[in-house]
Amino acid sequence: MLLPIAALVFLCVFCFFIAIYMAMVARNASPKAELKRRLQRMARSGAKELPAELRAEITREVKPADRLFARLPVTRNLDKKLDHAGLKITVSVFVMIALALATACAAVAIMVTKSALLGLSAAAAMLLCADVFLKFKIEQRKEKFTELFPDALSMISRSLRAGHSFTSTIQLVGMEMPSPIGELFKMAYDQQLLGLRMADTLTNLNERIDSLDLRFFTTVIGINSEIGGNLSEVLDKLAVTIRERIRIRRQVQVYTAQGRMSGYVVGVLPIVAFVAFNFLNADYESALFKEPMGIYVLVFAACLQLLGLLVIRNIIKIKI
Repeated sequence: MLLPIAALVFLCVFCFFIAIYMAMVARNASPKAELKRRLQRMARSGAKELPAELRAEITREVKPADRLFARLPVTRNLDKKLDHAGLKITVSVFVMIALALATACAAVAIMVTKSALLGLSAAAAMLLCADVFLKFKIEQRKEKFTELFPDALSMISRSLRAGHSFTSTIQLVGMEMPSPIGELFKMAYDQQLLGLRMADTLTNLNERIDSLDLRFFTTVIGINSEIGGNLSEVLDKLAVTIRERIRIRRQVQVYTAQGRMSGYVVGVLPIVAFVAFNFLNADYESALFKEPMGIYVLVFAACLQLLGLLVIRNIIKIKI
């Protein structure tokens, strides 16, 4: 009788926290929250466009937790990373989620192994996973931008040949292209409506995403706005160059697929073997959990395993 009641209570609490999380995400994704985050970021970076009185007023509206995280060296640039990753959450929410997951992992590890050292190791591993997840989202958004950017350049070039103004082509890209390109170009068009030069609004996009192709594009636009020239032809050549680099990158991935798979197998095989032996014959590895020296051996082995995976990743990672 107690088990169904416990399951029902757990389900109710789980749904309650999910509802709170979805409400927070919806609120943080609103245009008002996005404008507030951008103003706060400009105020913290000391932007010259903001007067001192307005910067002080915006800083006072920042939550105390966000102000604290902005001062800490570890989380000082976390808001910029969240922006590059496209995550519509604040720094305090991200840190609280990471700390909650780390605490839960530490509690589970301590209950299972009865070792505080393994609990701290599990918490540190979860915090590392949060950082890895953030970097993964940044790279994923960057790769998606790179894949779609040549099509955006071709759209701008065709629109210019059809007689449209450059401002209207930016508006068209913002309306027709999917995120993140559509989102970024729509933001540039909206800033232009507020009085900024189009070349300056496009240059400001470099602060929203770290893309070499975007820097090439903004450099071309800046030079063209100063000295003129056939912009559509230059954009066509830039689009061809980006497509060729993407094609070469895919060829390299095909050629190195076997080496990457071998590295992953070699890196994961010790972990799989350890778990398999633990299930097949638990007494065989029980000394590693019962003796203090065994705990140190496990931690040292985990560190070496992580170091080996990082070395393999750097070997097979080829920049184009």
